[in-house]
Amino acid sequence: MKRFPVHQRGANSRDVFTFTVRHWCRQPVRLAIIMAAMLASTLADVLMPVFSGRLIDAVAGGAAVAAPAWHSALSAFSVPIALALAAIAMRHIAFIGLNDLLLKMMSDVANEAFYHVQRFSTDWHANSFAGSTVRKITRGMWALDPLNSTVLVALFPSFIILVGSTALLGWHWLVMGVIFACGSLIYLAFTISLSLGYIAPAASLANSWDTRLGGALADAVSCNAVVKAFGAEIREDERLANIMTKWRHRTRRSWVRVTIIGSTQGVTLVALRVAAIGYALLLWSHGQATPGEIAYVLTSFVVLQGYLRDAGMHVRNVQRSVNDMEELVAIQNQQLDVADRPEAKPIRITTGRIDFQNVHFRYANHPLPLYSECSLSIEAGERVGLVGPSGSGKSTFVKLIQRLYDLSGGRILIDGQDVSEVTQESLRSQIAIVQQEPILFHRSLAENIAYGRPGASQAEIEQAARLASAHDFIASLPKGYGTL
Repeated sequence: MKRFPVHQRGANSRDVFTFTVRHWCRQPVRLAIIMAAMLASTLADVLMPVFSGRLIDAVAGGAAVAAPAWHSALSAFSVPIALALAAIAMRHIAFIGLNDLLLKMMSDVANEAFYHVQRFSTDWHANSFAGSTVRKITRGMWALDPLNSTVLVALFPSFIILVGSTALLGWHWLVMGVIFACGSLIYLAFTISLSLGYIAPAASLANSWDTRLGGALADAVSCNAVVKAFGAEIREDERLANIMTKWRHRTRRSWVRVTIIGSTQGVTLVALRVAAIGYALLLWSHGQATPGEIAYVLTSFVVLQGYLRDAGMHVRNVQRSVNDMEELVAIQNQQLDVADRPEAKPIRITTGRIDFQNVHFRYANHPLPLYSECSLSIEAGERVGLVGPSGSGKSTFVKLIQRLYDLSGGRILIDGQDVSEVTQESLRSQIAIVQQEPILFHRSLAENIAYGRPGASQAEIEQAARLASAHDFIASLPKGYGTL
């Protein structure tokens, strides 16, 4: 079978399942309740055909007025009703547990992904579309729902039905059990192999273009002021249409492959039906099977066929969910370029003296260093201006003090403390930066002004606005400092 490697993928199916199991292990009690409830519910389905066959035999074996026949029929009728009600109760318990399990997992995954993204290097953020990153996280978070639902309350019961039905049939007729077992295994092996080797590559490629589409949309919307300034709306429309066309073609390929596999699975189930029912009729023609036993085989096949048909769909859903989670898992597994050392402590700044000691630095994609053997000292309270052409390292100088990048060599000290040996949060919270370009969060003006000092009082916020000659303007707004 031809495979189509997708170079966009940062994680594989094994990584995704390892990631999922790791989160399951955080909630062992809920997981155990879900699986126990689904096991009990599925066993009720396994036993249903047995009592259906007994009901047929009871009806066919005597008149309704005969007391023994009536009691046998009533018993064979009441047990399936009780089993059905028990199955409903168990499924209710399982789904309640699944809801809690899923919501906790989705919250944890989103929080952890956000934690990682917030701490990725400045280079990573500069080279990643914000819209694409958001799409990777949200798509992966929501993929947990179909993945967990399918594995825990769909595929797991299908496996129990396969084993249970095959064992019961094999106990009655060994050959019939072998037919069911072999047919089911061939069907599942066929479905899984095609899903992994035929659908998965196309689905991964479609997802990569879905990410590009989200990035292109976010890029154009966030830079709309520039688009308008150059009258480039039509150009952006054409660019998005080009990406949309490629996304549509690759997504259609993935969907067509799913449709092809669905039809092939239907043919496989028809072949299994012919083999099972044909053998049952052969036994009946030789007087080796009663009408009730024939009904038992038919009912068992109907139950098993439903689970197998659903299993094929479930395998495809799992594969689709895995593809949707690959980029999220890749984010979670990516190592931080600039990370706090295990023994890092908060920085303690008293005066603010800065020392560069034999500093070496170059950007990862640049062959030549930006700083080489740079040594200088800035005294506390001293005012220093950096002058130079664009790209000479003025902004980088400040970023190195903030430790937005790690040095290639040398040290940077603040009050004698190496910035690489203190926590990044404590370091950056002590450094005031006036950005070259004003950036506002979609929050109130008061929250934006107080961002560098979260505990600032309203009076302090207004005083800061006065110093920036912005207080009168803000006060004139309908919602004042509460304006979003």
